[in-house]
Amino acid sequence: MKASEPVRLERLAERLHLPIALLSLWLLATSPWVGLRRVIPDDPGFWNWNHLLLGLLMLPLALVYLAGNLVQGRWREHFPWLVGNLDSLGRDLAGLLRARLPAAGGAGLFSVIQGLLLLALVATALTGLGWFLSEGSRAALAWRDWHISVAWSFGVLLLLHVLSASAHLLYFLRD
Repeated sequence: MKASEPVRLERLAERLHLPIALLSLWLLATSPWVGLRRVIPDDPGFWNWNHLLLGLLMLPLALVYLAGNLVQGRWREHFPWLVGNLDSLGRDLAGLLRARLPAAGGAGLFSVIQGLLLLALVATALTGLGWFLSEGSRAALAWRDWHISVAWSFGVLLLLHVLSASAHLLYFLRD
């Protein structure tokens, strides 16, 4: 890998942030109208096609986004426990108990939430693909259940991410 490739991948990930966020919000918000179970109906309708096609589009975007967020050693910020670094996370959690806002960046709480959100994004896209590929089989319902469970986790983490970013922005503007 050339030295400039990680930088390009990181920049691409930065440009993908907003489209992935908007696409994620759309897929989550419109999911109650998706009527898919074990098989794709003969006449799937707008909401089913919409969810299928946009969900399939999300997988390569999510993988590129994940890769772009792991280069240049950033994986250590999002997944500090993989290298035994829990100090920043512990300080941030202790600070929350004292009503102190965690710092942005580093290997603290906000970065860990981002890392878990990245994993949930990819897991949601992968389980959606698994559900799509197993269409018509007995396994399709299991993939569907996994997809829904992971999507709920993704939604909760997305909400925590938005709240974290908003709190940090308010703190920044207040100072």
